[in-house]
Amino acid sequence: MLKEAIILAGGFGTRLQSVVSDVPKPMAPVNGEPFLNYVFDYLKHYNIQHVVLSTGYLSDKIINYYQESFKGIHISYTTEESPLGTGGGLRLAMEKCLENEVLVMNGDSFFDISLSDFYLQHKRAHSDCSLALRTVSNASRYGTITLNESGQITTFQEKNNISSAGLINAGIYLIRKPVFMNQTPREVPFSIEKDFFEKHLNDLKLFGFEYTGYFMDIGIPEDYTQIQHDFKKFTYR
Repeated sequence: MLKEAIILAGGFGTRLQSVVSDVPKPMAPVNGEPFLNYVFDYLKHYNIQHVVLSTGYLSDKIINYYQESFKGIHISYTTEESPLGTGGGLRLAMEKCLENEVLVMNGDSFFDISLSDFYLQHKRAHSDCSLALRTVSNASRYGTITLNESGQITTFQEKNNISSAGLINAGIYLIRKPVFMNQTPREVPFSIEKDFFEKHLNDLKLFGFEYTGYFMDIGIPEDYTQIQHDFKKFTYR
C-alpha cells in the first residue's frame, strides 16, 4: 500500500511568468485556489498519508499556506538553498520518507491514473523505478521513451522540436528508496532524467507503464488557461 509521496515544487516557472509571477508555479491559481490543492485531493483519494513538498523558489509561499497538514495529509518540507536540479531536490526530500516505496510527482502537472494499479504493476515487475507514461499527439516538448515487450524502458530520446506523437514521461514515478539513495550523490545538483534514469538504464530495473487518463502540464500559458476550464469538473471532490 502506498503511504508516502514527494511533490517536486521547486521550479522557477519561467514560461508561465507572463501570467503568474508572484507565486511558485505549483501555487498558480486554478479557479481561485492553488493548483496544488487539486493534487492533494487526488492523493487523499488514494489514501496517501504523508507528503514531502520539495521547495525552492518562493518556498515561503508554499510553507505558509499549507503548514503541517492539508485535509488530513501530514506535510513535511525540504527547501533547496541553491538549485539542486530535479534529482538533487528529490534526493533531499527522500531523506524525510520512511517507506521503501515512494511516489514522486511533478508539482506543475496532473496525470489522472489509478495509483493503486500503478503500484501493483510496479510490484509485480519487481521494478526499481517505474514511470507512468502517456502517448500525446505532440511530444516535441517532452522527449519520448521506448519499451521492450515486458515493459522495461530501453531508450530515452531527446526533445527534437518535431511535432509528432510519442510516448512520454508524464511526471509520476514509483521509486525504491534504498536503490535511489545508494545510486545518487548527496547535496550535489543532478538531473533525475539524465543522471539517474538514463545513467542506470542497463543496470537497474526501470519500467514504464502506459495510461490514457487526462494529462495537463500547466507550464505554458495556453495549458494553464485550459486547465481552468477542465478542473471545474474535477473528479476527486
